[in-house]
Amino acid sequence: MIQAVMVISTLGKPRLLKFYNFQDSEKHQELVRGVFQLLSARPEGVSNFVEADAIFGPGTRLVYKHLATLYFVFVFDSSENELAMLDLVQVFVETLNRCFKNVCELDIVFNFNKLHTVLDEMILGGQVIETSSEQIMKSVEEIARLEKQSSTTSLIPKSISERFSR
Repeated sequence: MIQAVMVISTLGKPRLLKFYNFQDSEKHQELVRGVFQLLSARPEGVSNFVEADAIFGPGTRLVYKHLATLYFVFVFDSSENELAMLDLVQVFVETLNRCFKNVCELDIVFNFNKLHTVLDEMILGGQVIETSSEQIMKSVEEIARLEKQSSTTSLIPKSISERFSR
């Protein structure tokens, strides 16, 4: 099971935190600090797989991808396959690149709702539900279309919208 997904800047600022088991907010900060310290101390060119027992408890591992100024981190237990998790990180990044035309830290900061939507289309309750970037994009675009349609309809005064619906 996936326990958490994090996107952390290279300065240690959390840009996305999604925990799939209950943790209080102080614990979140402690976990982010632990993950950041672990990743920032790792030299370039080493494996993207890390034992995270000391941070999250026994049997926990994390896989990460370091791109530009961001660490994309998936924390999971021993029931998940490491290579499948690395592929899932790749799908996540690839989908974000499709959403934002080459994702950067500012895209994540200013579009966190879309980031959560992408993640929710991929993972539900710590279980992977979709691994196709194309299918995820279709769902995200459909959600955006429905949100836009809903917000446009709510801007029209009721009396006017009633006239058009007759």
